[in-house]
Amino acid sequence: MDRRVLLASGLGLLSAACATRAQPPGYDRYAQQGGAQPAPTPTYTSDELVAAASDFFGVAAEAVGAAIQRVFNENGQPTGYIAGEEASGAITIGARYGRGLLYMKNQGTTEVYWQGPSIGWDLGGNASRVFTLCYGLNHPDTIFQRFPGVDGSAYLVGGLGVNYQRAGGVTLAPIRSGVGLRLGASLGYLAYSRQRNRLPF
Repeated sequence: MDRRVLLASGLGLLSAACATRAQPPGYDRYAQQGGAQPAPTPTYTSDELVAAASDFFGVAAEAVGAAIQRVFNENGQPTGYIAGEEASGAITIGARYGRGLLYMKNQGTTEVYWQGPSIGWDLGGNASRVFTLCYGLNHPDTIFQRFPGVDGSAYLVGGLGVNYQRAGGVTLAPIRSGVGLRLGASLGYLAYSRQRNRLPF
């Protein structure tokens, strides 16, 4: 009788050990917490963003399709985008201010402000509509930080340009279509915030 009990206990322990080894890393931790591993953040396809950007800029899909496709080729599908407007100006030292709405699937919309200084060989001013693709953004609050970047501008009455900003594992790719007169290249950063700030720092 004792042998049967010992044998059954041994088989039970062996089965439990094998089952534990078969689970993926972190399984026990999530199982003990009574929850599943977080699902990946939904992304946007190029067709979705070309349609949204075309409506936003008020131009044909072909006009923004090439710019969006270039960003997709380098970074893949974004987890969000910002549609907004901004104004900037510079005489060597400059400033940029903007406002827009951050869109993320299953997250609704979040109002976002941005401002930042710049310095470099830069002269003039422009007003722009900005459509920013967001990568590595898993929650809307992650946008509220400073993003350094290199900005090369050449707006002559109209134009379309793309540059990158990266910080904390998040990459932003603003696509700008603006009017005005601005020539140059500058170094600086943009600080994204929940409220408008008068100072660009």
